[in-house]
Amino acid sequence: MTELQYGLIGLGGLAVAGVVAYNKWQEYRHRKVAESVLRPEHDDVLLKPAARPAAAVTESERVEPVFAPPVDEDESRYATNAAPVPAEPEDIPPWDLPPTVETSVPEVPEVSMPEPVVEPVPEPVAEPVIEVPVVEAPVVPPPLREPVVAPPVFAAFEEAPAPEPVPAELLDPRLEFIVSMELVEPVSSRQILQSQRDVLQRVSRPVHFVAYNERAREWIRLRSDNEIPVRRLRVGLQLVNRLGPVSDGDLAVFTGAMQALADELMAVADMPTSRVLDQAAEIDRFCAAVDLEIGLNLVSRGQPFPGTKIRALAEAAGMVLGLDGMFTRHDDDGRAQFSLQNYESAGFAADTLRTMTTHGLTFLLDVPRVDHGERVFQQMVEQARRFAETLQGTLVDDNRQPLGDAQLEHIRREFIGKPQATMQSFGLPAGSPQALRLFS
Repeated sequence: MTELQYGLIGLGGLAVAGVVAYNKWQEYRHRKVAESVLRPEHDDVLLKPAARPAAAVTESERVEPVFAPPVDEDESRYATNAAPVPAEPEDIPPWDLPPTVETSVPEVPEVSMPEPVVEPVPEPVAEPVIEVPVVEAPVVPPPLREPVVAPPVFAAFEEAPAPEPVPAELLDPRLEFIVSMELVEPVSSRQILQSQRDVLQRVSRPVHFVAYNERAREWIRLRSDNEIPVRRLRVGLQLVNRLGPVSDGDLAVFTGAMQALADELMAVADMPTSRVLDQAAEIDRFCAAVDLEIGLNLVSRGQPFPGTKIRALAEAAGMVLGLDGMFTRHDDDGRAQFSLQNYESAGFAADTLRTMTTHGLTFLLDVPRVDHGERVFQQMVEQARRFAETLQGTLVDDNRQPLGDAQLEHIRREFIGKPQATMQSFGLPAGSPQALRLFS
């Protein structure tokens, strides 16, 4: 309770006590007044009649009550209690002797004494008593005080707030077997990458190292060319790629390497307990259903296509020659949309394009790795038709059958639209970072 509540309770108690004391005092005053008014100050005429001359009393005369003179209270008390002492006959003169009366005592009429007139004493008007209602104030709990935490002795080693979970774009628990490590002291990212490199090279599936950057306050993928201090580490073994699901041997090698890394870093390796192999098999079945690659073949009608014209048309379409021997077109984010490769076995090379010729080209679209596949397919068809018009070629399928508008629309709807819709419903959109890791 607060001081205000205690004060209100005290004032209410004082008010009640004052009212009770005032009522007691008024009762005492009224009792004293009543006693003084009703106190008997006169003798009872019936018990002590006044003395009169004997000659004045006759049988027929009416006896009038006579008030006796006031008698002192103490004397009247004693006179009432004591018996009357008769006077000696010789001491009373003859004229004072009472007349001779008959033995029978005449009946004395009952005399009603008038009640003494008591002037009404005006009752003192009691002052109005204002009752102060005692209102119980609502109990207000005392304000909660935050616990006082002593500042750390070494402010430089104050721990940073817990980071957000690792984004699925970097590591997805559905696609990777993730091991978590919390380090006591920061360790160089280069040391982490070099620690178990030789052992992890025996694993046939990709291994991803992700750490929390304390300065940027975000999770990043560790690379050998970017060294940062690491205190929070996540290592993921990819369960599936285009080579198939992870094997039991790969899983055993990976878990052993992670335990050795945790011992070296003086950390605890937190590993999931789910059935990893069953999870990998399920993902592999999903990938097999949507892993499609669409190819449009452009074949010559007789004369081979010169390399110089191919290069000029490709560069005009925004395609770039890569180390893989193909021209590739990328979107604004640098993601591949479609590629152009030699229909024959030899790839394109910058130093041989001036002299080389070929009888065919192939436009390729990797369905699970391309975002908005139907729109990109339409752009690829437009470029293929432009090449065919310039190089005097014909668009055919893998069976060397000409491709018309109806066949191209069927390919767009059935082999691009539906598979990408399936990926979207599975939570792995085509062209997303997870899809790029799975279909690699």
